[in-house]
Amino acid sequence: MEESRQLEEKFEGMLKNLQALKGVVVAFSGGVDSSLVAATAKKALGDRVLAVTADSSTLPPGELEEARKVAEALGIRHRVVKVDELDDPRFAANPPNRCYYCKKQLLEALKKIAREEGLDAVVDGTNAEDLQGHRPGALALREEGVRSPLAEAGITKREVYLLAEMLRLPTAGKPSMACLSSRFPYGERITAEGLRRVAEAEVFIKKTVGVKQLRVRDHQGIARIEVGKEERRLFFDEALMDRVAEGLRKLGYRYVALDLTGYRTGSMDEALNPSR
Repeated sequence: MEESRQLEEKFEGMLKNLQALKGVVVAFSGGVDSSLVAATAKKALGDRVLAVTADSSTLPPGELEEARKVAEALGIRHRVVKVDELDDPRFAANPPNRCYYCKKQLLEALKKIAREEGLDAVVDGTNAEDLQGHRPGALALREEGVRSPLAEAGITKREVYLLAEMLRLPTAGKPSMACLSSRFPYGERITAEGLRRVAEAEVFIKKTVGVKQLRVRDHQGIARIEVGKEERRLFFDEALMDRVAEGLRKLGYRYVALDLTGYRTGSMDEALNPSR
């Protein structure tokens, strides 16, 4: 009961913060975080809300169309802006602060749209937990003056899912998503071909195995497959494992491995702190 009351207070706090704005552009991936922000902004500001999704080579297959459908279900205006992070050699070099350059480029585009639309703020779906750990993109948010309503209200990832269920959002229960560039070890150059191979590998595994939470980490000739911990058992079939291995080898991987630990967010960051 106490937890429910605290969650309601956090939600009301986020709503009031948004009501104080004259209009917002929402950085909209179509995931549960940005969908919650967009739905709350709609409640607070009515038609003075525009959801904008970045169409780029790092976006996982199907997510752009999914974002369109979610925005329509929420009754929010939606625009797509074309960006190509690979145009920035600093991003393509894939340093540990890669996300800073990606965010910087996107936020500059969103701020331009906000000016064109006469909306005074850009907001995103960063939640309170996203500010912990290795988050170079957070610096770009601060530099560009972007607001993060979830983080400002102290709403955690778990609370995002609880609120999504309470509000009956179309994204309630949707697994977390990250751009395809997160599949490569830092220092390994990101290329259009590499992104395509990872994307095709993930589509193939989802169709073949039926997993929902998935990352194919690309270690040059090795595909390291991470799936939700409760989904690892779906691979426990020799014929199925053979089909997965054969399918990924056809895409160019020399070795195919299932990570026994299962999916965890930011697993590539583990190399930055070997003691973890």
